[in-house]
Formats: sequence, C-alpha cells, structure tokens
Amino acid sequence: MQGKKFFLGTLSTLMVLTALAKDYSVERFGAKKDGISLNSAVIQGAIDYIHENGGGRLVFEEGKYLTGTIFLKSNVTLHLEKGAVLLGSVNPFDYEKNKYIGWTSMIFAIKQDNIGITGQGMIDGRGARTANNMVANIQKGLVSDPLKYDRPNETNRPQNIYFRECTNVRITGITLKNPASWNQTYDQCKNLYVDSITVDSKNYWNNDGIDVVDCDSVIIKNSYFDAADDVICFKSHDPAKICQNVIVDNCTGRSSANGLKFGTVSRGGFRNFKVTNLKIVDTYRSAITFAAVDGGLVENIEVDGVRSINTGNVIYLRIGDRWSNGKQPYMKNIRISNVYAEVPATKPDAGYSYEGPIEDLPRNISPASIVGLPQYKIQGVTLKNIEIVYPGGGNPHYAKRGLSEKELESIPEMPAAYPEFSQFKELPAWGFYVRHATGIRFDNIVLRAKESDYRPAIVFDDVQKASFNKIRVEEPGAKGKKQLFLHHTTRTK
Repeated sequence: MQGKKFFLGTLSTLMVLTALAKDYSVERFGAKKDGISLNSAVIQGAIDYIHENGGGRLVFEEGKYLTGTIFLKSNVTLHLEKGAVLLGSVNPFDYEKNKYIGWTSMIFAIKQDNIGITGQGMIDGRGARTANNMVANIQKGLVSDPLKYDRPNETNRPQNIYFRECTNVRITGITLKNPASWNQTYDQCKNLYVDSITVDSKNYWNNDGIDVVDCDSVIIKNSYFDAADDVICFKSHDPAKICQNVIVDNCTGRSSANGLKFGTVSRGGFRNFKVTNLKIVDTYRSAITFAAVDGGLVENIEVDGVRSINTGNVIYLRIGDRWSNGKQPYMKNIRISNVYAEVPATKPDAGYSYEGPIEDLPRNISPASIVGLPQYKIQGVTLKNIEIVYPGGGNPHYAKRGLSEKELESIPEMPAAYPEFSQFKELPAWGFYVRHATGIRFDNIVLRAKESDYRPAIVFDDVQKASFNKIRVEEPGAKGKKQLFLHHTTRTK
C-alpha cells in the first residue's frame, strides 16, 4: 500500500528526531507528584519552554501529577515513565472547551507537528467523578447543558486526548484510562502511529477506545482496548475530507457497542484500509461494522484474520441516507477473510458497569448482514474462509419473518435510522442476510447452528451477480432443509 510506504518513511524520520531530542524532567519546572497539587500551569510552562528551545521530551517520573487541560506543542513529546500517572482533575472547571474544536479534553494539540506521548506510564482521567461533579454544577445552574439522559453532553466532558490537524503523531506504550467522554481522538491528522497501548475506557457513557477522524496515513497495532462504547472507531465528520491509508494489526478489543467500526458519522468516507489479526471478545454489537449513512464512501477495505468470541453480531455492512445532504453514498470493494466467530444466545456484555441497551425487540438472534438501499447498492464484497457458530433456536412463536414476497418486502428500508445490526428487528435468515447489493461473493463459508432454527441459513434479496463456492451449513434436525434462499437475485455461478 502506497500510503504505508510513505508513512513508514516519515515515521523513521520522526523516530530519529525523537532519539536526538533532549530530555527535561517535569519536576525541574516545579511539578508536584503528590496527586493533590494542580500542575496544569507548570506542565504548560514546561511544554512551552521545550517548544521554544528546539524541542525534546518532557519526562514524568514515578508519581501522580494532577492536571486539567494542557496543550501539547510542536517537537514536544510527553514521556511517562513506569509508575507515572497524569491524573485528571475531578473539578470540571479545570478543563477547557476549545472553541476551535468544540470539545473538552485533558491534553489538546492543534495544528502541531512532531508530537507524541510515550512510555510505560498512565493517563487516568477519573472521568466518572468529573462527570458527576459536572452534573451537580448543571443542577446548581453554574453550567448550561441539556443534561440529556441525565448525563452532560459528551462535548462538555473531558476526553483524555484530542489532537486536531497535527502531523507526525506518535502514541506508544502508555495506558489510557477512565475518560469522562470519548477517550482519544485524532482529527484530520497525518502520519499517526499508535503502538502497544492499553486502554481501559469503561467508567462512563460514550467511553470509546480510540477515534480516528478524517486522518491520512495511520498505523494502529499491538494494542488492547476495553471500552464501554466503540473499540476502534473511524469517523468522517467533514464532507470534504476522508479517512484513508490505514493499517490496523494485532489488536484486541471488548466493547458494549461495536468492535471495528466505520462511522457512525460518515460524511466524507473511508478508503484504503488493511486490518489484520483482529480479536473482538464479549462485545454487545458487531465485531465489524462499516456504515456509509451520511453521503460518504467506503472503498477498498481488506480485513484478514478475525477472531470474534461472544459477540452479538459478526459482520454488518450498511448504506443509509441519514445526513447525506444530496451526496450519494457508496460502498464497494470490500474483502473480509479468515474469520472465526461465535455468537451467543445471551447478552454478551452482561455484568459490565455500562452495558449496551436491550433494544430492537422482538427478534431472534440476528444474522450477519449486508444491507444497502434500492438506489444505493453495496458493490463488490468478497467473504472468504468464514466460519460462524450461532446458537440457533429461532422461534417463530416469539418473532417471525417468512419468505413470501410480501413478508420480505415488509422489512423496512430505514434509510435515516441509526445503523445497527438489530435495527430491522426480525430478519428471515439465521446466518447471513444480504439485500440491495451487487457482486457479492461467498467463498468457503461455514455456518453452524447449535439448535434448530425456523429460518434458512442464508437469504439474498435483490442481489445481482451473487457467487457461491463451498458453502456448508450445519443445523440439528435440518435434513433436507433448503438453507440458501434467493429472492430477486441473479447468480454468476
């Protein structure tokens, strides 16, 4: 991939610059590591000094450094040694909502170059306490906030990191914990390198693992994410921008939402991704969700090597028409291969402090789905070497969707709905459901149901150029049952 080659060359230069940079101890500038003294002004002064004097690393030795909002600047790296903790203040007034970005964060960087956060230390936002203190301030009339669902708006709660329009960003080794909102956002950045980080982001609402928005040339690898919301989430907020040239490798995630996700905001789109060796466990929604619902594109995406265990859904590809404003969304050239998945009969994130909601009922266990719109069909999807174990047990007396033309056409299009695998409620297949698509290839697909299900394994509806090779279905007591149902569908072979 051309983007990878360019990015690795830039990264090598950045690593050399980092190696030659001078180290400065934050304690030399007067920082206290007692976890009580507020260090925001001291840390900011140290960053400014290093920035103005040729760059270098601001080193945090073992201890707890209490801080509110700080701004990282060009040629400065925050280096957190083992046992060092950047500890978020629980006073909401110690954080800034930046006017240019429109969000609140502990660490900002805006239009800066050659920056990073490295080491074996931790950033702990203590977000639940901060958010609850903010609720108290809102109720006292000290802060204006709609307080929807009894929680402050996510833009008013501090993230741990928000970098916007930065170049050559390096995040390695650190642990990111307990934000009050999203965790770490990289927005319109170029040459982003994330390696060997640990994320524990499940102490409050909207706690994502990592959000990458309209960035170019990105590597995320060897990292672990435990999140209340989406794990590895790519977004496109600007219709004129695109998230592209991205590599994700050897990452593990758990979520009370989705694992690997494109969207939900998808105004520009996503292009040239390669995702390898991905493991998603105990996740409420889909292991993989690609959504083009706001006029954006999803194009040239390869996912190779997925292990999805105890996950509510495995694959959900969706075109919608929510905030498109006249743009025509499209999704094409998607390759997903070498997947092993197990879908449970029960709620996969049960017992976590922030669970996904019980919603979109009545329905039996939903199949993996590829769903476009009649006017915007999903194009060119290849699924190869896929094995999914389902619980089966679909009960027509609980929820039923038959295979007659009337019943199939009664499935709503829902173009403006929030895209989730369960949004259509009951679907007529237990393994795969494909609708409004062209050029869909199934190659070496194994579907296993632990119990019998009233539905067939695979249903295609309004699909052109469908291709099937080596399809195996195992379902107890289903001898002679037709497991592949095609409606208004043409096959290439």
